[in-house]
Amino acid sequence: MDKESAILQGAFLLVNKLCHPSSLCSLEKADWNRVGYPVLAALKEISGEEDLNNSKTACWKKKLVCVVWLKLLCREAGEDIETAWRENPLFALQNALPEVNHVVLLELLKSISAADIFANFLLCLPQSQICSELERLVQHVMISPTREDDVRFLLELWWELWKGRDKERVGGGDSIEMLFANQFAHLESAIGTPQAKRMKLDTSASLPHTDVLYILLHALKDMKDHICMTELCLLALSIALDVLYTSYLIEQGAILSTEEKMHFLFKCVSIREKNNEKLSPELILEAQQDLSASHKPSPFRHSKMNVTEALRIVTELAQFWQNGGLLKLSNDSIPTYTTFKLQQSVHRVLTALKEPSKGMTETDTEEKDALRVLLESLSFPTLESTPEVNMRITVTIISHRLEDYQNLASLFAGEQSWAGCGEQWMDCLEKNQAAFQHLDTLIKLTSTLTSKLDSQDLSVIQCRKLMKVVTDVFSALSLEDKNKALAAILRFSSRGFFGCSVPSAVTDGFEQELNMAFNCIIQGGGGALQGNLSTAVALVARVAFQDPEATLRACCHSAIFNKGAFALMAQILQQLPGLGGQGERKVASENKDGERHPASGHSLICRCLQEMIGARSLSGSEKEQLLKFLGLLMTPVLADEAEERKFLSPQEVVSSFVLPHLSFTSQSSVDLELSLKLLHTALCVDVQEPGSAPHWVLGCSPIPLLYVLAQLHNQTLRCWDQPLEGVVHPVSMDMKELLVTVLTKLADVVAAEVNADPSRWSRALFWLYNKMEGLDWTVYFHLKPVWGEHFKNEVPSSLLMVCDLPEQDWSSLDLPQYGQGTGLLAWMECSSLSDSLQSFMLSCLSLDQRQADHVSMFSKGLLVALTQILPWCSVSQWSRLLRTLKELIASGRLHVPFSLEYVDFLPLLDLRSFASELCLSVLLLRVLQLLCGSSCSHWMLGNSWAHVGRLYAHAVREMMNSLRAKLPLPSSGAQTKMSRDSGLSCTSVKVCETPEDSSKDVQLEEGPRLKCKEPQMEEKAERVLSQEVLFVLSQLFCHIQHIQVMMPEGQCEPLFLSSLEVLSHYEAIMAAFPDSSSPLESDNTRHFFSTITDNLENQEMKRVLKQKIAQLVSSAA
Repeated sequence: MDKESAILQGAFLLVNKLCHPSSLCSLEKADWNRVGYPVLAALKEISGEEDLNNSKTACWKKKLVCVVWLKLLCREAGEDIETAWRENPLFALQNALPEVNHVVLLELLKSISAADIFANFLLCLPQSQICSELERLVQHVMISPTREDDVRFLLELWWELWKGRDKERVGGGDSIEMLFANQFAHLESAIGTPQAKRMKLDTSASLPHTDVLYILLHALKDMKDHICMTELCLLALSIALDVLYTSYLIEQGAILSTEEKMHFLFKCVSIREKNNEKLSPELILEAQQDLSASHKPSPFRHSKMNVTEALRIVTELAQFWQNGGLLKLSNDSIPTYTTFKLQQSVHRVLTALKEPSKGMTETDTEEKDALRVLLESLSFPTLESTPEVNMRITVTIISHRLEDYQNLASLFAGEQSWAGCGEQWMDCLEKNQAAFQHLDTLIKLTSTLTSKLDSQDLSVIQCRKLMKVVTDVFSALSLEDKNKALAAILRFSSRGFFGCSVPSAVTDGFEQELNMAFNCIIQGGGGALQGNLSTAVALVARVAFQDPEATLRACCHSAIFNKGAFALMAQILQQLPGLGGQGERKVASENKDGERHPASGHSLICRCLQEMIGARSLSGSEKEQLLKFLGLLMTPVLADEAEERKFLSPQEVVSSFVLPHLSFTSQSSVDLELSLKLLHTALCVDVQEPGSAPHWVLGCSPIPLLYVLAQLHNQTLRCWDQPLEGVVHPVSMDMKELLVTVLTKLADVVAAEVNADPSRWSRALFWLYNKMEGLDWTVYFHLKPVWGEHFKNEVPSSLLMVCDLPEQDWSSLDLPQYGQGTGLLAWMECSSLSDSLQSFMLSCLSLDQRQADHVSMFSKGLLVALTQILPWCSVSQWSRLLRTLKELIASGRLHVPFSLEYVDFLPLLDLRSFASELCLSVLLLRVLQLLCGSSCSHWMLGNSWAHVGRLYAHAVREMMNSLRAKLPLPSSGAQTKMSRDSGLSCTSVKVCETPEDSSKDVQLEEGPRLKCKEPQMEEKAERVLSQEVLFVLSQLFCHIQHIQVMMPEGQCEPLFLSSLEVLSHYEAIMAAFPDSSSPLESDNTRHFFSTITDNLENQEMKRVLKQKIAQLVSSAA
């Protein structure tokens, strides 16, 4: 036995001795006050304090009640001691106490104010046993002398039973209550009562002829004469009304709002403080339990008492006490908690009585009316609480995590009047941040913070402290809630907290935090942060919550001006869709005057980008980063539940960066080429299933947009003309190529929408068709998907002279610039527009190859047409024309005689395999000779020559690729050593100046071949073929040099690079096939190439080429 148990044993033995000549087992009610004080003294000694309400004493109270009650039950059950000491954990203390009776138990409970403990033990018992114990208690109370404390104890027990088991005090399976319940079940089973075979802890179950309400209401009726004090009378009536309300007037528990709960708690605690009770968690917890018990159905079923009887008894009691003057309340005195409880009870019952009830008899209605009239006659003093008291109560609930503290935290965060209470309000936030880590609470807290910032009554320290606390709360949220919070703060202001009047010192501090966050992200781009995207997202979200606009500016600046940072910035923003205003179409932003105005949620980042690129000119790499950055932001990413989302919609990007800038004369910061690239990116990243939903481009006026793009394309058709006055962005061939790509892509998108609902679009299509009358005829073909079957293909009438086109699909146009003899020009223009048109034009070409003069005239006409169209071709158009020329040469429709301009003697080689390359090279030489001649010198400006040079270099690359395909170079280390055939003559070349024109036309003939001594025919074929390739390369080199000399200034870099490429491949062939050139031939070749190169004017190019030529040494040397 421990020390505390020994103290209690001694106290009971002393009480038993004080009862002499009697004993505790025969103690009378009137004798307890005389002998019971040692037990109270022992409890004080155990607790070490005068107050018997501390937690240690409460535990011993509970233990003592359990022991005394079990001792009574064991005696009644006649429990075997041999069994009890093994099964009862409290046997030692229980057996050490003297024998007691029920008077001792009940008086002990009353003396130590243990109504709550008694109720918790009772609720562990079956309802029949509860009723038995209550009847015993009522009988005990009614035994003379019946004092005020007897009645109060019964009332307190009654209300504790209605509140139910105290979950805050009742533990788990090892609690004293559970131990008591188990022991009781064991004793019942020992006695053999059927209902005790298994312990029933369901307090809602009611056995026949047992009615807790009946016992207690009748007990109250019987002892009404003993209630002579106003306070006790108010308590009794309050409990009676609450019991009536919860037993008969409601069917299910009322759901109270947080505001209603707090209204009750504020007044309750305020009153108790005025009555010298100290604010504590226990005080609030008791008030919360009272509120809960008075709004939920009774835990006990009524079996004997009906509503009529209950109404009659309550009415009689109220009438009796009113007649006795006990219900008359003074407005001068301080109201008590009991007064407040009665006021609340009267209000609830009156509200319920006024509602129509189903199934009530006439008698029931009469009783209801009687009680209603009586209760309406009662008057109560006005009860108020102050904001300061309300805040202290809320702080206590939040700090001690009492019931409903999270909802109270939301109320606390949004109550701006409490924010004026100073340090206590701020301390609560700082010390209880976890209670505020909910989205709705944070939004209310943010609103309160901005109001305080606007009021300008915060010091710099307070401002920093409060902003840090609120930001810390935000940082603890989930990513989903962070995005919702960001969207919410954007609705208030794009500047966040700094849209208010914030001290400059705080602003400077935030700028440092912002810079530090982005420095950490950028500098850590190759370290941990790159692999930990969530850390970077958290850093950006934190600063974005404080100032979204400044954060987006920093993101945009990093994405554009920090090399390679655009991808990381886009990844971060894709994780923060709240910054884009996802789901919120309106936010508040600010103009330069600080005035708030509505703006589109998606436009904030676009506005930041527009202002940023408007403030400084972007370099090419910076424009590229901007393009990629916006492309990534428009790209859908997989969100939760397989839902795709994008930070920026393509429509927003097009509306912000494309539509306002589609003009050559625009003075905007976004140049035309960048706008077109953004439009192309937007069209490419957003791939929608046909018919899944209206395409976003429909929100960008697609038909007018098509027309504007067609106009721009029309202006690029003569890009080498002198620029018109007012043109800011010069036209380039790259822009022409881009315009065609964008126009075609947009036409495909619009065509899909037109095909889905043709009738809806017919009027718009006719408008577009009519608007394009003033544009070049070739532009129509780029919109062919949009026209569909609505319109025929309209081409110059001269084209029909050289093509057999079906009349049902094609019609002629009388265009003044396409007169007699321009059919092939129109044919080539049409062939260059698209791959499908190129194939179609070849198949429809009208040419009788059996007529030699027809072929000759066609070849000459094509040469002239090619000369006319070449300078205006884009790379893709030129590629189609090259394919067309190769097809015409291969089919024999285009005759290109090859002249020996750079050889002295007929080469003894079989050049038929390379006829296409040689003829194409000669054809291009003739075209460039015409272009560089005096008759065409006025056609083009300086920039156009550079473009022509790039196109010719492109053709050279294609010819080189063809040569590589026909004679692939052996892999490194696997080159075959081939013996040189004796007597084989190589091509002899002639040293000469570059001629202008040549009149010597010869046919390509097969040269003589000598048999190789070795029988390896494949090696012989490769060896001989390598000689042909060297010959073709030498001709290509001479043609390139010839053209470069003819071109203005002779400094065309693409041709210079093509020459180097030819020489490099020449050297590679000589190295791979050593027998393809003798030392003498190599020497002649070097001498010839050097002589040709001497004609160049640019000394640097000449020097580099001669160095490369000097490396052409045969391996056989």
